[in-house]
Amino acid sequence: MSTTTATTHDVRVQGFVRPGFEAVHDAFAGNFASRRELGGACCVYRHGEKVVDLWGGIRNAATGESWDEDTMVIVYSASKGLAAMTLALAHSRGWLDYEAPVARYWPAFAQAGKDAITVRQLLAHQAGLFALDEPPDRRLVADPDRLASVLERQRPAWPPGERQAYHAITLGFYQGELLRRLDPRHRTLGQFFQDEIATPLGLDAFIRLPEWVPDDRLATIRRPRFIDMLLGFPLRLTIEAFNKRSKIVRALRGSDLAHDAEHVYARNFEVPSGGAVATARGIAHAYGVFASGGRELGLRPATLELLAAPAVPPARGFHDECMKGDVQFSLGFMKPGGMWSFGGERAFGAPGAGGSLGYADPATGVGYAYVTSQMGTALTGDPRDVALRAALDSALHAR
Repeated sequence: MSTTTATTHDVRVQGFVRPGFEAVHDAFAGNFASRRELGGACCVYRHGEKVVDLWGGIRNAATGESWDEDTMVIVYSASKGLAAMTLALAHSRGWLDYEAPVARYWPAFAQAGKDAITVRQLLAHQAGLFALDEPPDRRLVADPDRLASVLERQRPAWPPGERQAYHAITLGFYQGELLRRLDPRHRTLGQFFQDEIATPLGLDAFIRLPEWVPDDRLATIRRPRFIDMLLGFPLRLTIEAFNKRSKIVRALRGSDLAHDAEHVYARNFEVPSGGAVATARGIAHAYGVFASGGRELGLRPATLELLAAPAVPPARGFHDECMKGDVQFSLGFMKPGGMWSFGGERAFGAPGAGGSLGYADPATGVGYAYVTSQMGTALTGDPRDVALRAALDSALHAR
């Protein structure tokens, strides 16, 4: 074990790397020196062993408080990977068939032309349900029964399986109600994740953040400058962002609901597609289990093979109507290819707005996570995360 405490440009990088993974430490320190990192963490598990665990910088730009070993932060759409794990566990337990219509498990879902939508299509953002006619607010999201009624009444934008559009926030709401009906105890997705995945594995990761977590364990997010957003996003997407009726703007409604002015992040409240709060260690550990056989969670090989399999495109291909580029999704996870590349072809994971990323790569047995308090603007891989993954790939190839 190589324990490290290094200072770069007045920033302390703490943690450790196993011998052979020193390049990841150097890349992490380099993020502070030359890639405008504020505070963050990176963790890697390989074949069930933690080989990288690094953190450093500032968790709160307003107060200057440091990022500590147990600091957690909101990871936005990287939450989708944690949410997808719950349905993978349901599949392993025989509760769910990915090829079945959603309405088999949730009969009222069949309303408004949704009867033929399969679980696979829904989880691949191919259901045309990327926005809600009734915009989600805090009271609606906090009431699962009322939210279910809104989801049931929603009419898809096109026939299932025809096109793809990123269900940025709505996907988690549909997943949550589906899981609530699959689970014999009818738990919410966040509670199920806590009971069946986070607690057994000892993860600092929450989809439903409880009251007992103190605010001083939570990093606050520093938003990018307006000029960085203008220069960082693709021009076509930037133009779409200024149109309140565009698909991406409608899809992102509800994306800030997990923030809370009084307690940093909302407590006992679930936005499964964008509101998870976690350490890099918690996310990497979970993905590490999925990358190395899943024995700790009782995952069946058949489930893990499905997660590692290639994504199935809709009729019009992987072009995403919201993201304005080719993106591949499968069973609630993103797959490498198109706009995004991470791990090998069997990898699966989820990136989050601002730069966070978690993924599993069964080919190398790797579970990886990077989280940050400084939002970036790159849509195809934040430079800080790209540098970390390049260093990791180099270390893996050298072994």
